[in-house]
Amino acid sequence: MTRYVMVIDLNTCVGCNACMAACSLENQTPVWSDHWRTYVHDRESGAGNSVRRHFIPRLCNHCSNPPCMTVCPTGATYRTSDGVVLVDESLCMGCQACALACPYKARYPYTHADIKTGKEYYGALRRKAPSMDKCSFCHHRLKVGELPACVRTCPGGSRMLGDLDNAAHPVAELVHNGTAKPLLAHLGTRPNVYYIPQR
Repeated sequence: MTRYVMVIDLNTCVGCNACMAACSLENQTPVWSDHWRTYVHDRESGAGNSVRRHFIPRLCNHCSNPPCMTVCPTGATYRTSDGVVLVDESLCMGCQACALACPYKARYPYTHADIKTGKEYYGALRRKAPSMDKCSFCHHRLKVGELPACVRTCPGGSRMLGDLDNAAHPVAELVHNGTAKPLLAHLGTRPNVYYIPQR
C-alpha cells in the first residue's frame, strides 16, 4: 500500500518561490486574495555579521490524524487510501470548521468572488463552486504517475515526495532514520510532511 509523504530539505531551499508559482498555476489558487496552497516563510536570525536567512516552506501536512477531517460536518474533508487529505467541493458547505481545527493554518476559503476573479485570471477555471481549499499533494498528478507541481519545479531539489511504506525509497529512508522530522509533531496530528533541519 502506498503512503505518500513529503520531505523538505531546509538546507537547499533558496526562497525562490518557484513552488508557490507552480502550485498556483497548477491548482488555480486565489493568489489575489493572498491564499496559497504552499507558502515559503522568510525569517532572519542572529545579528551583525552572523545574520542568517531561513526559508521554511509550509503546506498542508496531510496528517494521519487530521483534525480538519474529524470536525467536518458533511464529510467533505476525507483521507484517501494513499494518505492524502482532500476536499470534496460538492460536499463542502463552507462552514470553515476545518480552518479553525487545523493547527497549521493550511485551510482557506475559495469564495464566489474568487471564482469570478479566477475566471478572468486563469481563463478556463476548473472550480465550479465555492468551498474550503488546501494542498492536495497534486493528487490528480499522482494518479497518473507525475510528481506534484511544487516538487517538479523546485530548482534546489529541496522538495521530495515518496512512499513511506516503501523502505527502499529515499524519502522513506530519510524519515525512518530520523534525518527528516515533522514540525509540531507534539500536536498529535501525525503530520506527513517532514523537514531536514538547517545545519
